[in-house]
Amino acid sequence: MTPAVRLRSVEDRDLDVFFDHQADPQAIEMAAFPARDKDQFAAHWAKVRADDTKIVRTIVADGMVAGNIGSWQENGQQLLGYWVGREYWGRGVATQALALFVDEVSIRPLYAHVAVHNVGSIRVLDKCGFRRDRVQEAKAPAPDDGIEEFIFVLNA
Repeated sequence: MTPAVRLRSVEDRDLDVFFDHQADPQAIEMAAFPARDKDQFAAHWAKVRADDTKIVRTIVADGMVAGNIGSWQENGQQLLGYWVGREYWGRGVATQALALFVDEVSIRPLYAHVAVHNVGSIRVLDKCGFRRDRVQEAKAPAPDDGIEEFIFVLNA
């Protein structure tokens, strides 16, 4: 059964759950993004939450913190990113959250980078109307990491 999903502002108590999600070895491999240690994580979220140009939300599924989703400006593009805890994978949570988020955030075009092997996230983006724009070699976290990404874009 698909959980009921809603978005809300990020609260301090959400951060422990976010930390655990981003430290999950399977999630790290799927997202092709390295985990932060506790201090790096705290500094990152303090910076994100203090910046009014960034739009961040907690994903809540059946009353439980399931992940986070956000959007920010980088290199002249409005980017989108989300992270959902593994216990919610394959249950429609990310798709519902992204659909709610793109309804809330009217900025277009909206870009998302996804590792080519992250089939689940590619499906989520497809279902929410994003279209593959191009493939690029990842510039982050390290320029020589060899990770290929698809870039998806939502224009309307």
